[in-house]
Amino acid sequence: MRVLVVGRIGQVGTELALKLPAAGHEVLSLEPPELDLLKPETVRAAFEAFRPEMVVNAAAYTAVDKAEDDSALAYAINRDGTALLGRETARLGVAMVHFSTDYVFAGDKPTPYVESDPTGPVGVYGASKLAGDLALAAANPRSVVLRTAWVCSAHGGNFVKTMLRLGRERDELGVVADQHGAPTFADDLADAVVALLPRLVAAPAGDAGFGTFHLTGQPFTTWHGFAEAIFAGAAARGQKVPVLKAIATADYPTRATRPANSRLDCARIAAVHGVRAADWRVSLERCLGVLLG
Repeated sequence: MRVLVVGRIGQVGTELALKLPAAGHEVLSLEPPELDLLKPETVRAAFEAFRPEMVVNAAAYTAVDKAEDDSALAYAINRDGTALLGRETARLGVAMVHFSTDYVFAGDKPTPYVESDPTGPVGVYGASKLAGDLALAAANPRSVVLRTAWVCSAHGGNFVKTMLRLGRERDELGVVADQHGAPTFADDLADAVVALLPRLVAAPAGDAGFGTFHLTGQPFTTWHGFAEAIFAGAAARGQKVPVLKAIATADYPTRATRPANSRLDCARIAAVHGVRAADWRVSLERCLGVLLG
């Protein structure tokens, strides 16, 4: 089918541009200025020219700390841009997949979050993403919101690449050990989208395949635990690695508050779509193979 991917250069967009054609789909991946979520005329023009049968939105304002001081732009992209895509897909009668985030939750629940849990973002980024999720659901009932967390890949900027760089530069490194979640690799998310598309493109509004789903890697860990795995893989490949210290969130202050609990329960997408959380340890090995050989 013809799939329009909004967001070409991000981690997920990069993987979608590889995975979707490999699955036999015709893909058009667009970035500004060809498709600019701040300019509705470019969105409509792209839709009219390509006439997609499915749209995947992998674009977002993701600068979590900067968003606290740039809320207008965060909302313009994450809320208004997503709403615009929802209206345009509904106008064309096509389904849409949209990526969201664990930041829609406050992070104070003691157990993993399920899709029906009350939201309560504690920062501008999470609030702007939640506003976009709600706007999309209202605009196009044939839409899927995929909440994910801790996204990494061999492309772009992310925790894996930051750790590898800091490991080369420093002899000792402190990493937060009291924030819990699960790393999620962009190629696994792209595989999940490929798996969802056949059902979504044919399903009518009201089908159980639409709605909000959680999808991260598994098992759960902390940023410190993730860093340990990264450096174990790096050491096995002959890389210099630092002494790793566990620190508290309070020891690493940031402009925006991070959720202490980013664990997302992924049972619903497994039950409805047969898509199961990938083992991030396997995905990490694959990523390190690309980055380090």
